[in-house]
Amino acid sequence: MAPTRIGSSTFAKLFTYVAVLALALPANALYFFIEGPVAKCFYEELPKDTLVVGNYEAQQYDPNSNTYQPSPDLGIFISVEETFDNDHRVVAQRGSASGRLTFSAADSGEHRICFTPSHGAANGGWLSGGVPLGGIKLSLDLVIGETSNIESTDKGKMQDIVQKIKDLNGRLQDIKREQVFQREREAEFRDQSETTNAKIVRWALIQLAVLGVTCTWQLSHLRTFFIKQKLT
Repeated sequence: MAPTRIGSSTFAKLFTYVAVLALALPANALYFFIEGPVAKCFYEELPKDTLVVGNYEAQQYDPNSNTYQPSPDLGIFISVEETFDNDHRVVAQRGSASGRLTFSAADSGEHRICFTPSHGAANGGWLSGGVPLGGIKLSLDLVIGETSNIESTDKGKMQDIVQKIKDLNGRLQDIKREQVFQREREAEFRDQSETTNAKIVRWALIQLAVLGVTCTWQLSHLRTFFIKQKLT
């Protein structure tokens, strides 16, 4: 069966929806159903060196409980091909029912990302010619851009950065408290200086007043003395 083709604009809207939900939900931002071992493909225009990081989980339909449950025999084959370069395959990853997809676009252009369920022969699944298992629910949390790498794989570094920021904020608070203390000390010193200067000015005025009174008294005394000397 040919893979389902979704237009670039539709896929962009889907991944925009995924990116928005990724901010609120840790996983399972988007899911779809696959019937049998059929590849489910998406097409996306990726600029060169764009990092794509995704987490996926496949669950098998259980008719007894009428729910989708994890299956140890279920696997997922992931392929990424450059449609602009004769379907050159850049990723061929076979893994368990849940895992991570990470790749970086080597060149700009349209990329086809496909997910194909596979099942072992132990339980008479698809590969052994048995009856199809009733469908697969594939949950996908895919983020396009370099920030996804930081958010997904460098949590330890992010925690270190957060701790350093907290330490810097603490130091800034200490500096602010020191500045407030210095301003208070400067204000206290300025008040003391103004008080001392005011006392010096008052004392100087008192001294000038005393000198003025003394000079006036001496001049008056001398004037009286000279008058008496002329009379005698």
